[in-house]
Amino acid sequence: MKTQFFTRSAGTLAYTDYGGSGDLVVMVPGMGALRSEYRFLAPRLKDAGYHPVAVDLRGHGESSVPWPIYDVPAVGEDILALIAYLDCGPAHVIATSFSPAAAVWAAVERPSAIRSLVLIGAFVRVVKVSPFMKAAFWLMMNNPWRVKTWIMFYRSLYPSQKPADFEDYLAALAANLAEPGRFAANKALGESSRQPSEVRLPQVTVPTLAIMGTQDPDFPDPQAEARFIADQTNGRTAFIDGAGHYPQTEMPDKTTPIILDFLRETAVSPTTAGAQNNVFTASRGHR
Repeated sequence: MKTQFFTRSAGTLAYTDYGGSGDLVVMVPGMGALRSEYRFLAPRLKDAGYHPVAVDLRGHGESSVPWPIYDVPAVGEDILALIAYLDCGPAHVIATSFSPAAAVWAAVERPSAIRSLVLIGAFVRVVKVSPFMKAAFWLMMNNPWRVKTWIMFYRSLYPSQKPADFEDYLAALAANLAEPGRFAANKALGESSRQPSEVRLPQVTVPTLAIMGTQDPDFPDPQAEARFIADQTNGRTAFIDGAGHYPQTEMPDKTTPIILDFLRETAVSPTTAGAQNNVFTASRGHR
């Protein structure tokens, strides 16, 4: 589909508008990824009557580079600015990896702009990292073959199965990250603090669903992390058995129904949709 652009004072954001006349759904990918990570989810959302829009992070994909700031509040402002620019009313926001931190920040900054949050593989708080892991991350981000090592790392985030077009996606991602300034943007987001979102977690008032793949290698205990988010936001959890960091792409047949069920329930009863300790199952997407 045709790429569209939205210009802010510090740069331009690229997005795909899939059309539709229903509730707006803004989908924000992870760092070091492309908006096409939502290529399986977006058509299903449109078919279900929603208006899906997928946007590249600042400095990523087809968005401009460089930007003066790469951090949680800046990306949160991007989300809010895009919602206002699209002028379709408040949006459901679906975000993955780094981006849930920005979505949480945005939901507290302007709750009237956001209907609900779906947080996938979410890094939303400051965590203690061992010196070994810090060194490994630094090496991955700073070696001369950093694009290749990132792609190797990205492969590991799909532990159970790969989509049929996975190699094409990786080729496009590698080519994009090799462009001037792209990997620096990825690195800057990765090194930015999650403290701005962590302090706002208990202030979230919109219905929230935390989705985790049970084999997400980015977390020592993915299910515990999802439960922490749900406890803090008075939200829900959903676990995709066997999936890694990107369950909506690795196992769309399991993940999409859960997201659709959640969105439907927020439309019917936003208060009960955020009821604490409700759990969606990966098999049928029911509580």
